[in-house]
Amino acid sequence: MGDLPKDDAISSPSLLHASMLQEASDSSSSSEYLLHSYKKSFNGFVANLTGEEVKKLSNMEGIVSVFPNEKMQLFTTRSWDFIGFPQDVERTTNESDIIVGIIDSGIWPESASFNAKGFSPPPRKWKGTCQTSSNFTSCNNKIIGARCYHTGAEVEPNEYDSPRDSDGHGTHTASIVAGGLVSGASLLGFGSGTARGGVPSARIAVYKVCWSKGCYSADVLAAFDDAIADGVDIISVSLGGYSPNYFENPIAIGAFHALKNGILTSTAVGNYGHDRATITNLWPWSLSVAASTIDRKFVTKVQLGNNQVYEGVSINTFQMNDMYPIIYGGDAQNTTGGNSEYSSFCDKNSLNKSLVNGKIVLCDALNWGEEATSAGAAGMIMRDGALKDFSLSFSLPASYMDWSNGTELDQYLNSTRPTANIHRSVEVKDELAPFIVSFSSRGPNLITKDILKPDLSAPGVNILAAWSEASTVTGKEWDTRVVPYNIMSGTSMACPHASGAAAYIKSFHPTWSPSAIKSALMTTASPMRGEINTDLEFAYGSGQLDPVKAANPGLVYDAGETDYIKFLCGEGYGNEKLQLITGDNTSCSADTNGTIGALNYPSFAVSTKYKVSITRNFTRTVTNVGTPTSTYKANVTVPPGLSVQVEPSILSFKSLGQKKTFSVTVRVPALETAIISGSLVWNDGVYQVRSPIVAYLY
Repeated sequence: MGDLPKDDAISSPSLLHASMLQEASDSSSSSEYLLHSYKKSFNGFVANLTGEEVKKLSNMEGIVSVFPNEKMQLFTTRSWDFIGFPQDVERTTNESDIIVGIIDSGIWPESASFNAKGFSPPPRKWKGTCQTSSNFTSCNNKIIGARCYHTGAEVEPNEYDSPRDSDGHGTHTASIVAGGLVSGASLLGFGSGTARGGVPSARIAVYKVCWSKGCYSADVLAAFDDAIADGVDIISVSLGGYSPNYFENPIAIGAFHALKNGILTSTAVGNYGHDRATITNLWPWSLSVAASTIDRKFVTKVQLGNNQVYEGVSINTFQMNDMYPIIYGGDAQNTTGGNSEYSSFCDKNSLNKSLVNGKIVLCDALNWGEEATSAGAAGMIMRDGALKDFSLSFSLPASYMDWSNGTELDQYLNSTRPTANIHRSVEVKDELAPFIVSFSSRGPNLITKDILKPDLSAPGVNILAAWSEASTVTGKEWDTRVVPYNIMSGTSMACPHASGAAAYIKSFHPTWSPSAIKSALMTTASPMRGEINTDLEFAYGSGQLDPVKAANPGLVYDAGETDYIKFLCGEGYGNEKLQLITGDNTSCSADTNGTIGALNYPSFAVSTKYKVSITRNFTRTVTNVGTPTSTYKANVTVPPGLSVQVEPSILSFKSLGQKKTFSVTVRVPALETAIISGSLVWNDGVYQVRSPIVAYLY
């Protein structure tokens, strides 16, 4: 329902919600249907409704959108050093005043990463609370707030009805953002070193919305409502789901109201790559983060009885001391299990235990090893044609290989008494890093095709961070390994790297707007190599995160609520809905209908059709935050055929805070390739403020 009511006559949003629900349901009582009212930072409610009641409510005055309480998914330390952000980087005492809100699966408060030794009491601006229970007795001066929500999710017997994390995901992401320094951290010897977050002195506020059955829209909205009112500075959200409408998605809604209150929301783009147009969390007012690799990878060798050695990928913490018999899953069918035709894939109930027990089983697909473990296998080798640019952990010795090893392996399996040994994994240097990992979702933007998404990339592969000791290494119940630190991959891990960098900038520039912080991160990102990342900017956005440069970017592309309202006018949102969203008399007109080209975004995108040339005009304004007296020259780099004109091409500043406006005209030839790209760099000899320019077939 947009912003909170400004009418003093409406003393309680909850009463208004009950009244509307009563009218929609034709019932004398609405109390049993009204599940939750949002009334701290924005206006809305959750209710049990029939299809007919949804229609009635949708047509009532004061409604922005009505959408189902859908389930969203979590997008599952060396990384900071790898991106040039060392432990001894310059910091400010203001870092301890920064509060990062983590909307995720909760937290494991006993982790050494959240030790509060040496921390002062929370900043005065903090207005939140700590929900305690028998298994979550208190917060501390590091974890200063904790709440949990389960309007749409049942609490399973193996979960905690409290902010305590039984999954591990929330603990992992929180420690990447703001975990303290912990020496000697590792996953059973792997990734050994000092674990640390991007802003070790910052405070953490936890909002648990994710449970074993998912993360529901109603709870995500409630977390945003509280986080904004509690006084957080940055919100980190490593979960998501796609919506074709900006105001039918809880993260889009929450992030918009966060922006209105001066809070940047950092989000993960999703793990649905690497096809085009798979990206989620593509709202222009939030930061969308893709996942890149670091220069560490894990390989696992398999030695056969004939001394041939094949290399796969996994994080195998087990040590096999002997050679074990090996059997192909397709030759070990469980003829009584009803799933025997899938034994080659080692699917559930497909393997014959008497044939597999004590042996290494070869499977023709990646799987978590539930069936192999259940059948008593000594280990598991998996093979298929998928990309293998990240490593997973399994509950038994395992290696994941290419089909290219298949012929030799098959021939050996047909020999007399074949045996094998799966070696413990080894860490090796990845010389190609950084590149965008295959699972990271790609652009273009499905809602507003001429806004480039993702915004940037950050480390999201093989990341060591804190873990819940109520979970296991794999998170699977058939795993027995409980660890304080775990290695995970996902855009979920990339997002908190960007959140930590945003918090770092905020500590130096506490008055900067969310868009200014976002601009600083995007325009200082390091360009990535197109020969490795063939999807170009649709894979990596502006490039790889560089927190040190981002803290002092020279120029920023700023934008506020008014700019996004103009954008929404141009997107076709009418006066009535916009007034509800903003809570004022905002209206769309010829003067306020913003074009995509006029939104002050730090990147440029032009969509076109096959073999159709097009010209697009952009207007941008930059604010000087670098040297008071400075002159920037425009340097344009584009491929043949793409023409870019910048007017004026020189910007001269005489003071900090001064703004300059320029135009960019992009002429795109009749494209036959999917995407071409270049860049505009404003350079004053000290700062290089870079924006990607992308033209593509839509």
